[in-house]
Amino acid sequence: MARIVVRDMVITTLLLGLFAATGTGIVAWIHSGTEARIAENRVAMTRVRITQVLEGLDHDNEPVADHALLSDPRLGGEALPAWFARRGDAVVGLALSAIAPNGYSGNIHLLIGISADGHVLGVRVTQHRETPGLGDDIEADRSDWIHGFRSRSLGNPPIEQWRVRKDGGVFDQFTGATITPRAVVQAVRNALVYFQENAEALLATPPPVDGELLPIEALSPEIPDPTTPPGPVQEPQPVPAPPVEATP
Repeated sequence: MARIVVRDMVITTLLLGLFAATGTGIVAWIHSGTEARIAENRVAMTRVRITQVLEGLDHDNEPVADHALLSDPRLGGEALPAWFARRGDAVVGLALSAIAPNGYSGNIHLLIGISADGHVLGVRVTQHRETPGLGDDIEADRSDWIHGFRSRSLGNPPIEQWRVRKDGGVFDQFTGATITPRAVVQAVRNALVYFQENAEALLATPPPVDGELLPIEALSPEIPDPTTPPGPVQEPQPVPAPPVEATP
């Protein structure tokens, strides 16, 4: 009887171990497959976003595989990815990542397409936490406002007019929401200033050796967290226009 009990315990232990190993293997297999699909989707969406902000630019490379990491206060962060569009080896434009740190609810992540001559080709928001129904009009799917940057440059309008109309500039603000568009306008202007001052080095960036694909880290707006204390009121009392900033 004792031998039967021991045998049954051994068999039970082996079966449990087999089930555990099988279950772990299935979970790992599903996880690896899911991770691969997520990575593929991120690369595909990055390709779409880059195509949108480089609209109309004639290039013959794959920008999502042609990239560098940039750091500068005017871009709003460190190690921000930039993707290059080329004809042959010549850079004809690039998509810069930038962060507007002064949104209503925090950082607004942007992708800004700039031609080699310093004109904006397109702008898209890749992540934000702005108020639904107010600040989220910065999204291309919600309004045409973001398209107003296309063909702009530091000379069109003059740099002192790179502000929302309420601050004496040429860009519209939203009804009931000034802080959000003000932050985006400032971030796009700062990115153009960065490009102007570093154009020679950026346009001389050599083609990649390995061609590794680099997706955008954040690709979709976040839903504001109701537990997060709100920022300043979106529509404050009239604010005097900030001092004019000359190009360094």
